[in-house]
This record gives sequence, C-alpha cells and structure tokens, in this order.
Amino acid sequence: MLISEIFYSLQGEGELTGVPSVFVRTSGCNLRCNWCDTPYASWKPEGTQMTVAEIVAAVRAYGAAKHVVLTGGEPMLAKEMPALAGELKKLGYHLTIETAATIAPDGIACDLASMSPKLSNSAPDDRLSDAWREKHEALRWQPAIVRAWIDRPQQDFQLKFVVAQESDVAEIERMLAELERPIPSAKVLLMPEGTSLEKLRDRAAWLGELCKARGYRYAHRLHVELYGNKRGT
Repeated sequence: MLISEIFYSLQGEGELTGVPSVFVRTSGCNLRCNWCDTPYASWKPEGTQMTVAEIVAAVRAYGAAKHVVLTGGEPMLAKEMPALAGELKKLGYHLTIETAATIAPDGIACDLASMSPKLSNSAPDDRLSDAWREKHEALRWQPAIVRAWIDRPQQDFQLKFVVAQESDVAEIERMLAELERPIPSAKVLLMPEGTSLEKLRDRAAWLGELCKARGYRYAHRLHVELYGNKRGT
C-alpha cells in the first residue's frame, strides 16, 4: 500500500490525547476537504509502496509503543488495510483507525474507531473541478456507515468534528439526530479548525464555552501546540 509516513509521536487529538503512538499514514483520500492539513496524503497523494510485513517491521522498531494509529488520507481505501490491522492486533497493539467514516468497517480489527464526519465547512473551493466538489458533497456524510462503525460491539468509538464557526454546531446536531443512536455527549468531540496556535486559540475561546453549554468534549490539538503544523508529529 502507498504509505506517506510512519512516525512515533504523542496522540494529538481525541480521547487518547497524549498517549505515545506509532502513526501509519496511508496516502490517498476519497474526499477533498478545503482545510485539509495533510494535503500530501489527500489532495496530492505521495509516498512509498510498502508491504504489510514492511509496515509491521517499521512499527515494531518503536519498542516502547503499545498504541498504533492507522490514519491518512483515508486509510480504509487501502485494500491491504484489513490484513495490516489484523497483523498488528495479533501483536497486541491497541489500534485506532482515523476515518471519515465513508467506508464500512467490514470486520476490520479496531479498538477505537475515531470517526471524523465532514461538515459543509469542508467543501473544496474552486481549485477543484465541479465534478470533485459534487463528489465530495455526495460522499462526506454517510450516516448508515457511521452507524455500522458505532454498532460494532468489539470496539470503542468517538465522533470528532472540525468546527470553524458557531453555526457548525447546529449542523452537527442534525447529523447526530440522523444517526438514531443514543450517542453519549462525551463521545462527541468538537475540534477547532486551524493549523496555527493563533487560530486555534481564537476559536477555542468560544468553542470551549459552547462545549460546556452543550456537554460535548472540547478536542485540543496537542501536536500543533507541541510541534507546530508539520509532518512526523
């Protein structure tokens, strides 16, 4: 599969923020989010072809690691992803899959499904063709697939939304209602959109208060705080 990067860092987002983890970033995505912070794995996919065995060996080189994050791009696009997840699970790793939840799980090994359904604020601008913009809009929200991930008894889940403005929360709540599932508010993580500390802190001022009022979890971006917006972090 095409691998953009493999690195060891601290989980920067979600319920496992701060946990040392090996990140396996696949290259390739079926969406084109306008604010994407990893364009080298989505808008312009680049990387190296690696076998499952080569990826597992690279992960095992980080001897202290107990957690692995399969991310992208969209990792579920890779045909070999179920085989990779299965091998890593056999070795005892805790597996997080970071996905936009547009592709069904179909039995893949996973401990934490970290789903990030895309809001209308993700729509690509005129850098892309009308065909790509239409594809993105048609694909970005797949409630039946999100339900399929949520309903798996062998794993935990979180729903992580990128918030750019206060009105985004009304859209999030409409999406949650469409799921027709009793989603605990603590499983709904609201993350400010931005790749700089200045922008994140500006949005945190009102987003934190909104989370307090609605009972949702505020999702910090620890890796940006510690390392800035750069690869390998």
